[in-house]
Amino acid sequence: MSAEASSQPNPFRLFGALSGYQVTLALKSGVELEVFTHIADGANTVKELARRAGASEKGIRILCDFLTINDFLTKHDGIYGLSADSALFLNKRSPAYMGSAALFLAHSSHIQNYLDLTASVRKGGTVNAEGNMDPENPIWVEFARHMAPMSALGAAALARIVATPGVPQKVLDIAAGPGAYGIAIARLNPQAQIYGQDWKNVLTVSVEAAQAAGVADRYHTIAGSAFTADLGTGYDLVLLPNFLHHFDHATNVALLTRIRAALKPGGRVATVEFVPNEDRVTPPMAASFSMMMLGSTVGGDAYTFNELAAMFRDAGFSQSTQQELPPSPQTLVLAEY
Repeated sequence: MSAEASSQPNPFRLFGALSGYQVTLALKSGVELEVFTHIADGANTVKELARRAGASEKGIRILCDFLTINDFLTKHDGIYGLSADSALFLNKRSPAYMGSAALFLAHSSHIQNYLDLTASVRKGGTVNAEGNMDPENPIWVEFARHMAPMSALGAAALARIVATPGVPQKVLDIAAGPGAYGIAIARLNPQAQIYGQDWKNVLTVSVEAAQAAGVADRYHTIAGSAFTADLGTGYDLVLLPNFLHHFDHATNVALLTRIRAALKPGGRVATVEFVPNEDRVTPPMAASFSMMMLGSTVGGDAYTFNELAAMFRDAGFSQSTQQELPPSPQTLVLAEY
């Protein structure tokens, strides 16, 4: 097809976009029914997949065909297979499994935030007055469990940059969630002491992860809100993974001011965020994160590096730098006290 032909107006692109929610929910259904794992285990026909999944043959046929159309499965002569992405990320037997993320990102309460997006656009934030930030919301326990594999991507890369093996290191992990970031540092530095802060119910997940990683004796907890809990003092490093995007500039400056008071002179803050370029439309994944924040938070956004640097500057930090965290799509912003 010529470039001229491919650039012609196409109404079917609109139809595809307006039906796009079906792809989201079909992928979630595939994860819930363990379709990808069953196929990896050798169940590759409608009949056998339906038997293992406890589903109707008609339903499995339509679901698997739809997943094939959307490049999550392959199909040849009635036999289904896994695409490269599905084999790596959606098969539970894979060490890189991330299918659990579907159970949070496509959670009914999360999707509910977007059913009146027009109202959110008019308001400039979620139409859910509390957002998802109310204390002890059970959804954050689900987040901690289901998003742990995705957190691990950035955590390992971050630890290689900020851990100081062989040197005593006191580390505060704000909104620790599954504990991935602090635990990654503890594994690299046997002299690191990690203090995970989060809601009390979420910290049960962090502690479980620390026990599984063999660092529970160096993993301490601080229950409560990052804005009001006693964070302690004397930290060499404070971790802020995926937190600032939930709030507006003024709220973040207030938090960062508290964090600065908890640091030793010369201490650092390591922030992990989706950071769009100044044009706010590239790179696509980081730039699109603003939409997630519009629908699900009262004042959050995906902030550019200059916006994040301004927050740190307003909170009394001397300088900020940024660097990528491959294979994660996120960016590390390091600020020094």
